[in-house]
Amino acid sequence: MLTINTFKRGFSKGISTIYELAKIMIPVYLAVKILDYSGILSCISFIFEPLMSLLGLPGEASLALVVGYAVNIYASLGIMASISLTVKQATTLGIMISIAHNLIGETAIVKKLGVKASIIVPLRLFVSFLCGFVYYILF
Repeated sequence: MLTINTFKRGFSKGISTIYELAKIMIPVYLAVKILDYSGILSCISFIFEPLMSLLGLPGEASLALVVGYAVNIYASLGIMASISLTVKQATTLGIMISIAHNLIGETAIVKKLGVKASIIVPLRLFVSFLCGFVYYILF
């Protein structure tokens, strides 16, 4: 049954979630803006432009991929928000990061289940790039 307490708890949980996400996304966003203003992001972009262009992505997107692959989705969202992306590019990144996010933490967990890291990490990266490429080609 819906009561005023239900709404209070929901509001409280929502504010708590926003706070937790902001603790990750705002510092990452600011760090990427600093990289951009300093020119370092341009250097990173230049290096990864050939690989990213195969997926229809700008070179700056490589930073979002690496952070998403290594850390988590929310940190990569902070980066994605700080660079100019089309809807298609953001969707491509979203697909790729959803498949192979938090590789460090999740690999440690699946190793405890008996899955070999030497198999699962390359597999997730390959499937991530394959799905990103297929989405880019088809849509």
